[in-house]
Amino acid sequence: MTERVTLEPGQTAPDFSLQDQDGTTRSLADFRGEKVVLFFYPAAMTPGCTKEACDFRDATAPLEAAGYRVLGISRDPVEKLRRFADRDGLDYPLLSDPDSSVHRAYGAYGMKNNYGRLVEGVIRSTFVIDAEGRIEHALTNVKATGHVARLRKLLGIDG
Repeated sequence: MTERVTLEPGQTAPDFSLQDQDGTTRSLADFRGEKVVLFFYPAAMTPGCTKEACDFRDATAPLEAAGYRVLGISRDPVEKLRRFADRDGLDYPLLSDPDSSVHRAYGAYGMKNNYGRLVEGVIRSTFVIDAEGRIEHALTNVKATGHVARLRKLLGIDG
């Protein structure tokens, strides 16, 4: 078991290249010059992850108006991400990280308390990355419900 990475504000965000729900390769570097909200979630089409993903969908317009691009990352295969995006009208890239390498680079995979048991898995996390590619906010162990509203408040994006 390797030590879990902890990213701090001011650090350079680890770059990555992953396929989205359409099979298009997306790299963090592609978004340089834009601010990015990068959220890691455990599994597409589960109740909590659906709630969080739909909250991000509903907040996409105000986030983009404030200059932020939303990207979601899970360990799901591309085909499942396509079904998830289609089923719930998710209009932002969902990225497939089947080997958890990007999750690990961001500290979004490791040991966690799951209903009183210590298990290894995805740690629901959100990172706000500035236009130069540096971590602006690192939010780990977030709850699916209410997280997007708290994030919008943190970023000063009303409503």
